[in-house]
Amino acid sequence: MGSMRVTRIKGFADVLPGEVETWQFAEEKARQVFAAYHFSEIRIPILEKTELFRRSIGDATDIVEKEMYTFPDQDAEATSITLRPEATAGVARAYVESGMYQIEPMRRLFYMGPMFRRERPQKGRLRQFYQIGAELLGRSDPAADAEILLLLADYFESLKLDRLRLELNSLGDVRCRPVYRASLLEYLRAHQEALCENCRRRMEHNPLRVLDCKEPSCGKVAAGAPSILSFLCADCEAHFAAVQQFLREAGLDYQLRPSLVRGLDYYCRTTFEWTSAGLGSQNAVAAGGRYDGLVEDLGGPPTPGVGFALGLERLALLVGKPDEAALARPDLYVVWLGEPARRWAFPVVHRLRRNGLIVAMEGEGRSLKSQMRRADKLRALHALIVGENEMKNGRAILRKMDSKEQAEVPLDQVERALERR
Repeated sequence: MGSMRVTRIKGFADVLPGEVETWQFAEEKARQVFAAYHFSEIRIPILEKTELFRRSIGDATDIVEKEMYTFPDQDAEATSITLRPEATAGVARAYVESGMYQIEPMRRLFYMGPMFRRERPQKGRLRQFYQIGAELLGRSDPAADAEILLLLADYFESLKLDRLRLELNSLGDVRCRPVYRASLLEYLRAHQEALCENCRRRMEHNPLRVLDCKEPSCGKVAAGAPSILSFLCADCEAHFAAVQQFLREAGLDYQLRPSLVRGLDYYCRTTFEWTSAGLGSQNAVAAGGRYDGLVEDLGGPPTPGVGFALGLERLALLVGKPDEAALARPDLYVVWLGEPARRWAFPVVHRLRRNGLIVAMEGEGRSLKSQMRRADKLRALHALIVGENEMKNGRAILRKMDSKEQAEVPLDQVERALERR
């Protein structure tokens, strides 16, 4: 039987060295900014009962209809389980199930990790994709919405990203949205010949989704649709006006986009998207909004919430490869020739690493020339050369790789000499 090459699943990607550094940089900056805003990390399971997403995201959404990885469970406990397509529902479930709200209802939580959706893979959009997100639970005031937006603005600035645009809308609430929905539905029925098949099918269940359709013909219809902003009740209007005022006072630019909706049922009031000119048609980098009914839908007390998620793959495309200087270079490359030199070097290397130096040393006995070439290739800052002569006279050669200057160092002082540098 011949050996067979096994390849990865379509839509699932490896993040390789050279590229993973960009991800680490983005994650590290996220942790710094979240800490400044006093958010705590939460880690939730990748698998949940399917029921969680049906109840929270809504049956008539694309995600639940056709994008979830769902399969029967072997155990009787949950008849059907699903790989999480997003994290907000899981965070809300954890908030309720752990009784967090009883100790302190106001929670600032963030998460990082993979989500799964069976979408058609394209640039910056995969079937296993990574998100960084945050949820601010227990606050309904407009300052909370503004704070989430400012956190994102600070985060993008820390990554030195510009040309990002913030688009804002309000989806109203349980009082004013039904009135808008009825008016929108009436308008869509009058124009349904121009809609794509998908939108004609879903407009009765979920007319707001038609505004979000990427088909050009549906886009034209959406452009003429009534605007939700003219249907807001007094409370929603005041809330939205206050969010905008906070943003103006903080000097954050935004644009109103009345056709901006979220694909999930649990959103209400403020909704937003950050888009980039550098990504083509899938141009949203981060998106989110307010979801005041979600915790209650999942069996918790009435708890307002606002949050966002951003896609790491798309973010990495914008941040770009880290410059060579940012990649970790060995502080030291140990060149050894002959067994006695290796025996001496091995424990020394171990101690240097324990003291926080990045040290490279190979296991194969190779020529001086080939080991020096390797030290160059790895862009090591120093090389330490120990051969038979060096072992005899008790002195190693320490060479600075860029300037080529070198000095002899007594073997028993090598560690002190290196730590000084």
